[in-house]
Amino acid sequence: MIIPGFENSRITRLYILDFGLFQVHSDDRVIGICGFLLETGDGKRLLIDTGFPAAYATDGTQAAEADGLGSFGHLLQLDAHNLARGQLARLGLDPHDLDLLILTHSHIDHIGCIGEFVHLPIWLAEAERALPRPLYFGSRRPMEWPVADYHLVTKDSQLCPGLRAFVVPGHAPGQLAFLIDLPITGAVLLTGDAISRPAEIAEGFAGSWDVDQAKASAARLLQLAAEHRAMVIYGHGPEQWPTLRKAPACYE
Repeated sequence: MIIPGFENSRITRLYILDFGLFQVHSDDRVIGICGFLLETGDGKRLLIDTGFPAAYATDGTQAAEADGLGSFGHLLQLDAHNLARGQLARLGLDPHDLDLLILTHSHIDHIGCIGEFVHLPIWLAEAERALPRPLYFGSRRPMEWPVADYHLVTKDSQLCPGLRAFVVPGHAPGQLAFLIDLPITGAVLLTGDAISRPAEIAEGFAGSWDVDQAKASAARLLQLAAEHRAMVIYGHGPEQWPTLRKAPACYE
């Protein structure tokens, strides 16, 4: 399932985008909200996830109250620089410099700025797009799927040279993870929220959309990482986040 036009476009750079800091109330852990920008050797650019809605950079307190986010935690850092546009600007880019948007799943911190990228083809798992509305947060479903050119991933797929997508349901019905083969760094596994942090494995993925599927997907990803000797980047690893190279630095 190669992305049309990407047949000869190999991934050569991985940028980690800083979409803000969030503190979870249950255990006070501080987590980074991440997105990713991938570049190919022939100059194509793929964005993975879009971070929180722009309203959180304008009045985070009011936005969190409207979404009920305070029941889970609160934002420690999110201003215009942590929005998708702000992070792209650190690389001298804006949304019209991109070629493709990929969504790992449809929670608020991953899909919040999707409206700014509807001019792009959007790739996501079929099971996620089949939801009547994006998952957003808790029982809140204020966002509709915007009109866009959606492409649905139905199974594990090679999207382009150096980028493979894996359908790993559990955290969300259409959760995706990615294995990237970089020329210098080598294999990098982006688990997304299929494994948000290593401790989640011992905790049994409590609170997941489907706990049993989450456990099976995590085991599968860990096996994949071992087979490829991959660097693993977790969805929201508290200990890992400060150690990661953030844009404008990159992994090559």
